[in-house]
Amino acid sequence: MDRQRLDKFLWHARVVKARASAVQLVERGYVRINGVRETSPGHAVKVGDVLTVALDRSVRVLKVVCFSERRGDAAAARVLYEELHARTQ
Repeated sequence: MDRQRLDKFLWHARVVKARASAVQLVERGYVRINGVRETSPGHAVKVGDVLTVALDRSVRVLKVVCFSERRGDAAAARVLYEELHARTQ
């Protein structure tokens, strides 16, 4: 697999607890891909893309490393991305 839907990746990487939450996060404009705001949950992300995600009290910057077919535990989720920068407000 060389691409995955943005909402699915955020859910598999455990950035959010539910896929519906990932959809809302993207549609409300809280996610950027390589510095460009993305509002389509179905947008395909690829390995090497940098995601900037604005959460309630923090901003996470994640580099996509690989994809997963299924949502796993926290340890499995951590191998999907490299945390580049995390900032709390």
